[in-house]
Amino acid sequence: MGTLLSVQDLHVYYGSIHAIKGVSFEVNEGEIVTLIGANGAGKSTTLNTVSGILKPRSGSIEFEGKSIIGVPAHKVISHGMALCPEGRRIFQQLTVEENLEMGGYTRTKEENQESIQDVYKRFPRLKERYKQIAGTLSGGEQQMLAMGRALMSKPKLLMLDEPSMGLAPILVEQIFDIIKELHTAGTTILLVEQNARMALSTADRAYVLETGTISMSGDAKELLHDERVRKAYLGG
Repeated sequence: MGTLLSVQDLHVYYGSIHAIKGVSFEVNEGEIVTLIGANGAGKSTTLNTVSGILKPRSGSIEFEGKSIIGVPAHKVISHGMALCPEGRRIFQQLTVEENLEMGGYTRTKEENQESIQDVYKRFPRLKERYKQIAGTLSGGEQQMLAMGRALMSKPKLLMLDEPSMGLAPILVEQIFDIIKELHTAGTTILLVEQNARMALSTADRAYVLETGTISMSGDAKELLHDERVRKAYLGG
């Protein structure tokens, strides 16, 4: 099981604010790795930097052994990475199928049609609503659409930023069931999630972010039962 993503000594600033302070972590092929932490800990900033939306001040980001520092966000996808962003950020005025087509912009029309059918098999609800304007979907359906759009490029690494945000508990369960199914089907996943209990129950390994630094890391199930993690993120 080789290393797919390697992030070393990453430093990211917002103006004069030092948001990420020397973060290092790895994602191996076939794993689910989660970054957990409180609001403002730097989870989304880390993911946005890896995906090319933000530029680091220093540090290295390698994907399949090659540096992707400086690769624009719209080109990172052709390297085999896809981001499902926080807050879903679907194209509200487009239909479900048009949103999916946007996710496959780097691929041929024939490849896109194959990917769309794969997405519909995984998310039958989207198939039922393929002509519906995306902005009229429920929150859970919009999250499914955002995940489906990210899968359109057949990524080697799927990055999910807060997929459970704003969803009812029953929908959170459904989304995490889908994440497990994707993993079983062979997708490597980097998961940023505030719902620490669900994230740690699902992931293979975990890193805990606190104010821009990694304070703990290890086997996700072991961290789930770690007293410090339980007190800080699981309500005791």
